[in-house]
Order: sequence, then C-alpha cells, then structure tokens
Amino acid sequence: MTDFHTYCKKCNAVLTSDEKAIYMKMVDRSASEFLCLDCLSEALHCERSALEERIRYYRESGNCVLFR
Repeated sequence: MTDFHTYCKKCNAVLTSDEKAIYMKMVDRSASEFLCLDCLSEALHCERSALEERIRYYRESGNCVLFR
C-alpha cells in the first residue's frame, strides 16, 4: 500500500494541506519538505495561533491559490 501522507521534516507529524500551504507561502514556494504548525511556529519564533490566523486569512480572501 502506498503512503500518500506528507510528514513534518522535524517531528514526523502527518501534515494537513494547510500546513504545507502556509510553509510554502511563508518559507519556500517550491518546498518538497515541510514543517507542521508547531515546528514552523518554533522556527519562525511566533505563536501557532498567528499561523492559524494567517491560514484563515488566506482561505477567506481567496487570493492565494495555495489555500484553495
């Protein structure tokens, strides 16, 4: 059976499409490895809630193709 999940490159948590999208938006648009929200917030020195708010903003705005 093939595994279609993508995992956090630091803690191996299964990633959501939003976690991959926010990583691509904020770190590297051409990334093939990603961080989960907890690890990304640690790397960016911000609160997880700030990243969740950014995700909400991009989803609701409809302007970013990564969040469609």
